[in-house]
Parts: sequence; structure tokens; C-alpha cells
Amino acid sequence: MAVLHRGLRVGMALLASVMAPACGPELPFGSELELGELEAQELGRETALPPLNREALRQAIAGLPNAEVSGALVRVSGADGRWLGTSGVADLRTGAPVPADAHFRIGSMTKTFTATVVLQLAAEGRVDLDRPVQHYLPRLLPAGVYAPITVRQLLNHTHGLPGVPVPQKDPDWFFENRFRRFSPRELVSLALPPGPRFAPGTRQEYGNIGYIVAGLLIEQVTGRPYGDAVRERILRPLHLRDTFVPGNDVTIPGRHVRGYEEVAPEEAGCPSGAITYGTRCLVDVTEASQSVPWAAGEMISTADDLDRFLVALFQGRLLPRKQREELFTVPDLPGATYSAGLTRYEMGGVTFWGKSGDRHGYSSGMGATRDLRRRLIYSVNTLHMGGDQPDIAVRIIGAALLGP
Repeated sequence: MAVLHRGLRVGMALLASVMAPACGPELPFGSELELGELEAQELGRETALPPLNREALRQAIAGLPNAEVSGALVRVSGADGRWLGTSGVADLRTGAPVPADAHFRIGSMTKTFTATVVLQLAAEGRVDLDRPVQHYLPRLLPAGVYAPITVRQLLNHTHGLPGVPVPQKDPDWFFENRFRRFSPRELVSLALPPGPRFAPGTRQEYGNIGYIVAGLLIEQVTGRPYGDAVRERILRPLHLRDTFVPGNDVTIPGRHVRGYEEVAPEEAGCPSGAITYGTRCLVDVTEASQSVPWAAGEMISTADDLDRFLVALFQGRLLPRKQREELFTVPDLPGATYSAGLTRYEMGGVTFWGKSGDRHGYSSGMGATRDLRRRLIYSVNTLHMGGDQPDIAVRIIGAALLGP
């Protein structure tokens, strides 16, 4: 494995890349001195990783399209070099290849952006992570039914709120409701009647409801749509020009890979509107409302933008040290792996912090070792909604971290 004996030089190069002059708003946190010290500390703690194995990555995405996935995009970066690869097709009708700069739906990776905004508000003294969310949104959770839930519990999935009872990953429901708009408060009102799943802080249970409430919290505190806060506090300062909070827009802007869902054939062949692809029938699901996940899963981005976001987030450009530690603090509960906005993964003795996400036709992920020595962004286009993490994603993650 290549070792960073040149740590100071690499640190300076990384620092120069993130401190380049900007024409947009200045970032609210970090200084040249603080970032320089942080770089030295982080690069001094080298992660024990095998060398970047480009052949293993090529093999991980080979053979597309197949019965499960139509296309894939992978970007690996870090001290051991960079690898960018694509496979499959972006459009089954034309056979166009997957572009390396493709936009894609990032699903629950949106939670990392939402958590970052809440943590920024905490750093500014406008939100107290230990204060009940009922203080900020007093009429949202029925009194006498829900115990006080702290903002921190909202972000780390220990709140106990029940999930939104909308079967958005069921194909029949999706095709009937794909363009329907739900309001965030409507989603919360649908979720609340069963009462709490468990007492706040006693368990960790992943879901979207906590981040829908977090989006409403941002709006209450700032007086602006949560999407405006994401754009003004993260996207513009980092110049993430290919990252979007779509709101009511059901399309994906720019160059992108189309998403598909396989459907059953009819006696006369594929249903109306479906694409006949070999022996299968596929419906284009690229365009759809993202109002159900909202602040928990609606955003669109690219591999380059997500990598830039991760670097800035881990290096402290978006959060001061105290709030940044929330990203890397998992509650001391049985089976807990989620922090505020991230997930802790353990593979082959390597700790990897990141977030995955999926929407109809799209399954994606981002993550990095805390020292940023190895970073991974991927997007694969699945053909069956609502399933487990696709096998190809497991292969990509294994190839990026463990080699062959």
C-alpha cells in the first residue's frame, strides 16, 4: 500500500483546492489556520487501505445492462489516485452510453444536506440540539401523545416517530401516484395517528419522517423554504452548480441516465408505453414527483459535486468542530449505525462514513474514510423498485475499499 510520507505536500494541495477564490458567498466556517491544522491531523492518521484496484472496479460494473441494472457510474478519489468509470446505457431507446458527468437522483443522501443545515443553525445558536423539537414546532406533534423529542434525536433516527404510511416503492401505487404532490405537513399528519414506535432515545430506527420534520424545523427557524437554505448555505458557497433541490419539478436537468422499472408483459406483448428490451418490458420512470421524501430524499446531483461536498463537509468548511462531530457520533444503542446525516460502515477493518439513497430507477451512494484518503461516489440504475441494496452496489463498495 502506498504510504503518505508526503503528507504535508498532499495536505497543502488539498487545502489549496478547497481554498480557491470564489465568486459566491463566503463559507461561514473554517479559516486557513484551522483547516491547515485539521489537514495535518487528518492526514497524520492514515487509514489502512489496500492500493486502489482499478481492475476490480472495472469488473464490478462490467456486463451492463443486465436483468437488474441498466447503467452505472462510479467515481473513486483520494490519496491513492482517482478512477472514474461508467457502464451500460443512459437511454434504452437510443443506446447512448452513460455519461461520466450524469445527473442522478440521490434519494436519502439528501439527508446529509438537511442535517448539515440544521447543524449550521445549531452553530449559530438558532437551534439547540438538546431542546425538544416541540419547542420549535409546537403544534406539529400532538401533546400528550408524543414525549419530548430532541433535535439531535430527530437527526440520528432515535426519535421514535412512526414512518409515513405511503407505499412509494410499490410499483402499482407509484404508477398511479407518480405525479401527485404531498405537502410535508400532510405527510406528518398521515404518519402520526398510530402513536410513537418507542420512547425517544431508547432505540434507533431509520426512516424519512425525522428528516421531513427537520425540513419543517429549518423552515420555521429561517422563515424560508428548506431548499433555499440548502442552496444558500451549501450549494452556492461550494459552487455545486449541478446539484438541485427540485421542489415541484419532476424532471432531471442536464445530461442524465434515464430510470426504468420492469413490468409484466401482457398477452399481446409489452403494455402501452413500455419499452420492449429483449424479452423484458420496461417503463421509463425518470420523471416523477419527489414530494414524498422531500427533505429526506428529493435532491439531484453528480459524482463531482458530491465528492466536493464530502471533502468540504469532512474538512470543516461547512461546520465548526463541535457540530461536525455530530456527523461522526453514533448513539450508544444496540445495532446503531446512523449519526446525524451519515452512516458508519465497517468493512475489512476500515471505517467508512457515508450515505446511500434510492429513488425509482436510481440507487446511489457516497462515502469516505474520515481522513478522506479514499472517497467513493456511485450511481446505478436499478430496474426493480423497493428491493434491497443491489448486488452491483455491494461489489462497487467492496472493490473501492477492499480491492479484488
